[in-house]
Amino acid sequence: MTRISKISEALPAAVEEALIRLGRNIRTARLRRRLSREDLAGRIGISRQVLAQIEKGKPTTAVAAYLGALWALGLLNQLRDVADPDRDEEGKILERARSPKAAPKRRKMDDDF
Repeated sequence: MTRISKISEALPAAVEEALIRLGRNIRTARLRRRLSREDLAGRIGISRQVLAQIEKGKPTTAVAAYLGALWALGLLNQLRDVADPDRDEEGKILERARSPKAAPKRRKMDDDF
């Protein structure tokens, strides 16, 4: 029996909206390319039903299926900047706050052998 994760049971609104938007965007891209669900699903190696779940933004659908759909549509490269550490301003601020303010003092070495 498959267990549903806690995040899928009580999805934050922002996450739910992002998944729905992603699913709609994938659907729009498929339709613009005049691909049937069956054709796109075949390119990815998933069932037509899983592709329908992707297009609805279903949270329990594997992330690999979403990424596979983006890949098959030629849109995967747009994810390059997602969670890029160089663009994580909050993370960089926190890292700077934890870093030492001055270089550690050098210990005097005892040269008495």
